[in-house]
Amino acid sequence: MQLYNTLSAEERAELIDQAGKQRLTLSFYAYAKIEDPKKFRDNLFVAWNALDALGRIYVAHEGINAQMSVPADNFEAFRETLEVYDFMKGIRLNVAVEQDDHSFLKLTIKVRDKIVADGLNDETFDVTNKGVHLAAKDFNKILEDPNTIVVDFRNHYESEIGHFKGAITPDVETFRESLPIINEQLKDFKEDKNLVMYCTGGIRCEKASAYFKHQGFKNVFQLEGGIIQYAKQIKEEGLESKFIGKNFVFDNRLGERITDDIVSQCHQCGKPCDNHTNCANDGCHLLFIQCDECKAAMENCCSTECLEVTHLPLAEQVKLRSGKQVGNKVFRKGKSEKLAFKHSGELSDQSLATAKKTILPKKIKKVILGKAEHYYVKAQVGLFLMENNELNVGDKILIAGPTTGNQELILEKMLVNDTEAITAKPGDKVTFAIPFRVRLSDKLYKILE
Repeated sequence: MQLYNTLSAEERAELIDQAGKQRLTLSFYAYAKIEDPKKFRDNLFVAWNALDALGRIYVAHEGINAQMSVPADNFEAFRETLEVYDFMKGIRLNVAVEQDDHSFLKLTIKVRDKIVADGLNDETFDVTNKGVHLAAKDFNKILEDPNTIVVDFRNHYESEIGHFKGAITPDVETFRESLPIINEQLKDFKEDKNLVMYCTGGIRCEKASAYFKHQGFKNVFQLEGGIIQYAKQIKEEGLESKFIGKNFVFDNRLGERITDDIVSQCHQCGKPCDNHTNCANDGCHLLFIQCDECKAAMENCCSTECLEVTHLPLAEQVKLRSGKQVGNKVFRKGKSEKLAFKHSGELSDQSLATAKKTILPKKIKKVILGKAEHYYVKAQVGLFLMENNELNVGDKILIAGPTTGNQELILEKMLVNDTEAITAKPGDKVTFAIPFRVRLSDKLYKILE
């Protein structure tokens, strides 16, 4: 019984491209009493692996929290795997506004103490005594009430690129931090104000609404299905969007556009921008906002120091980060003194620019050949190890990677095992001229006409 991934992310991406079928990105959650989370986890993995369902899922004694990518053809079969469990019969599946076949490239199901790290002792209050759920139309209506206080229960890097107009946006890095801050900030309004809360898909508000009712707030409301469901409903019902900007999502897309407004800036140059990136230095991985110009100039790095590190030999890079503690001390979320235009906490509702309409590129049909081994900077020559298929002079090739992007060229000449040749096969080492730098994370493909 297979209970783990056997393919790398790159191999999975290749299979998805070759299949050429649409995939749906979706999320769901359910609070329930699960006696044996480990057994529950294993059963889900077997069922979902058979359907080519991918994603990041947390299960615990208190329930399940899932963000996933499912082949459209298998959507109903996937739903049936949920209906097996009484607590997931008729469960709402939040389907993403924007789709990306590569939103998830592995199936990861982890057993946790909680499905959301909230820091609360659930034994001290009734977690089922939740706030009133509001659909998009009613949510818009209550926001217009001057007696309403609306709170964003997401983290600073989420709210910075998009939020509801007039919302309180706590300057926090974790959900658990926001609970005592909001409780203290609004302690004088427990009796007479509408406390209205929202998050990405609804799961954080599900627990927070019960917590704040326990803290004495009389009128507690939450956005049903979160921003994801709100965006769907305003589109279907032709409603005005009170949300402005982009909704941050926890998959490879890092965001889906709700309105054309850009409300944030590139953290490096200050240009209006709402595209997140992770620093290319594996010893940093800082999540920050970076425009296309800075991305090209800084090669996906957050600072000149990180840029210099990425140019070092791999062995030296590994040595530099050896012994570093992982977690938030390395994989930080937009908190760095090197970022000159970082904003968090109290945010403006002003639109800085309008996003350009993007035309999705035609999918490239390709087969993987091998991977990058080295790049000779002075000679501008790349070395690749052939692992699959056959490469010939005259082939149209693609070199792709997280920093390099997608670079296409025609192979005019190559050396195979240090000798000029016209054909290379698996096991061969191939070198040829490349007018751009390649990295060890880059893959070599042949484009099929």
